[in-house]
Amino acid sequence: MLRSKLLLAALSVAALGSACAPVVGQNGFQAIDAKPTDIVAGTDTKQTVLGKLGTPSTTSTFERDNVWYYVSQVTEKYTYNRPQVTQRSVTEITFNDSGQVAEVRTLGLEDGQQIAMNGRETPTRGRQLTILEQLLGNVGRGQLPRTEEDIPGQRRPD
Repeated sequence: MLRSKLLLAALSVAALGSACAPVVGQNGFQAIDAKPTDIVAGTDTKQTVLGKLGTPSTTSTFERDNVWYYVSQVTEKYTYNRPQVTQRSVTEITFNDSGQVAEVRTLGLEDGQQIAMNGRETPTRGRQLTILEQLLGNVGRGQLPRTEEDIPGQRRPD
């Protein structure tokens, strides 16, 4: 009896302890053979970077061929909470016009900025419809065919 109570207590403590452990997720670029820090400015080219790191996570919007980004992040999620980003790495590789690496920058989580979203909405013309008006708004608006020529799917006599 005492042994079964101890076993039940140990199992419940283990279950509660595992419920508090975070679920860790790794997203984005994952270095396998080479790391972004292995890229050397002035010696590597676009082809060698593609060979070492693979295709970039994204490219620059305005300089698509000259700036590549390799992005990775680690998130932790506890039971009912939103995932929290605990680690982020953004490697920016800039190429010159001849295709050689001009600069390699590595940015972390601390380099990011929080952007406050603006909750205002642009007003639209017209009036707000209630749910009933939306559901029943088109009832009775359909027109019945006035003549035989208006019936869809039938040929007009020539």
